[in-house]
Amino acid sequence: MQQVITLQVTPAEAENPEHLSAYIAATVSAKRTAVSGFHILKKSIDARGRQVRINLTLRAFINEPFHDRTVQQISYPDVSRADEQVIVVGAGPCGLFAALRLIENGIRPVILERGKDVRARRRDLAMLNKEGIVNGESNYCFGEGGAGTYSDGKLYTRSNKRGSIDRILNLFVQFGADERILYEAHPHIGTNKLPQIITEMRQQITNSGGIFLFEQKVTALEIEGDRVTGVLTAAGNRFTGSAVVLATGHSARDIFELLHRQNVLIHAKPFALGVRIEHPQQLIDSIQYHSPARNEHLPPASYSLVQQVNGTGVFSFCMCPGGIIAPAATSEGELVVNGWSPSKRNNPFANSGMVVSVEEKDYGATDGPLAAMRFQQQVEQKAFQAGGGKFVAPALRMTDFVNRRLSADLPLCSYLPGLASAPLWEVLPQFVYKSLAEAFKMFGQKMRGYYSADAVVVATESRTSSPVRIPRDPETLEHPQVKGLYPAGEGAGYAGGIVSAAMDGEKIAGVIVDYLNGRSFIKKM
Repeated sequence: MQQVITLQVTPAEAENPEHLSAYIAATVSAKRTAVSGFHILKKSIDARGRQVRINLTLRAFINEPFHDRTVQQISYPDVSRADEQVIVVGAGPCGLFAALRLIENGIRPVILERGKDVRARRRDLAMLNKEGIVNGESNYCFGEGGAGTYSDGKLYTRSNKRGSIDRILNLFVQFGADERILYEAHPHIGTNKLPQIITEMRQQITNSGGIFLFEQKVTALEIEGDRVTGVLTAAGNRFTGSAVVLATGHSARDIFELLHRQNVLIHAKPFALGVRIEHPQQLIDSIQYHSPARNEHLPPASYSLVQQVNGTGVFSFCMCPGGIIAPAATSEGELVVNGWSPSKRNNPFANSGMVVSVEEKDYGATDGPLAAMRFQQQVEQKAFQAGGGKFVAPALRMTDFVNRRLSADLPLCSYLPGLASAPLWEVLPQFVYKSLAEAFKMFGQKMRGYYSADAVVVATESRTSSPVRIPRDPETLEHPQVKGLYPAGEGAGYAGGIVSAAMDGEKIAGVIVDYLNGRSFIKKM
């Protein structure tokens, strides 16, 4: 028989199949030889007590043969001669999963990506990190896989009402991710492994007859009456389709300007803005695991922090254990930082975004629907100037940040373009600076040692979410003015991370499939 069993064990025992089998046998009052094997269904770390424990939920095979885990495999048909074609603008998680879902249902997607493929994109990232030269179309945000490719590969989400998280995780496994993401409480792929997975997705799309084109920046929508019929690109090409999925991500400011210019309804929306904090990983390990040295069977520790400061929310975002801070700007003269980790999370530093909620009262309405975007952009420009150019980032030791003083020197940091001590209270809006300064002290009370001179504060973390929402009908998911236009994912304001963006892409594709199938049925009648 098969039985689901929960256990709490030491980190070493969690890594030892023989120990776990013995625990299973004892739990069900059976002989050890009766346990033929088990699958891990859920795994999480409980570090609340002085002794760290691992919580496991297992499916045990008792007195019956053990069977390998069944991972859902989806077969994709050939859509090269499909009657219907849909334009997908953007090849991030939202666009890729929308395209795969369309293929699964017999519709050919045409993916238009403004940036380059993963391999070519790496060269542009090297130029940004080493030479301080940014390619506006190929960087950490733009290119194959979108921002998700170089944003750590964290797959944790609370958006379980948007779609099937398990389906998304299974698809990642189908395209090469480790099966551990199916049961870990905070699944993570790693920036070093994501490019190959994204490449496999692209190959599946093209092998199935989908069209995947790089360096095709969309510069205009073709709209006839109240319906979109296609798009134009900077390369001078025109693409037509039965629908257009707009999955351009949170940093495609030119798309927001394009929509505003073509009188397509958009809204300014609240977002978050702040800094990225970097500590020695050993310090975070010692705080979280209550020990000077991390147990070899435990991963580098992470944290999640949130605090209300005078009615304003301050919270950690995209925490990267064993990670690296990266320059995530998409144009010259603007400084943005982000964080990522390799699969082993084996770098000596831990970094996290630490951001403050920015509401309408903060950015005003002087620029109409682009007001929040302009506010975001102005802070990034101040940060670039404060760093002195070449994407050198303005920074301070955490204690100096709080006490409003320049740092005489700065600790070692993973940020390759380099740091410059600068008055961040002049770079950040005052309400952001004051909220962060107060929150850092409070976080130091929650995590003894977090508030430290060994921690460095790096500006600016400003692309946590889109500052614009592109509205859509709650039922049809179409834009309320332009039929056939489907705003999707983070850039449209409907997702926040790889998994939620992927689910939104699938959701949009499902609605398009239903519409086109219904239309085809009407045609046949």
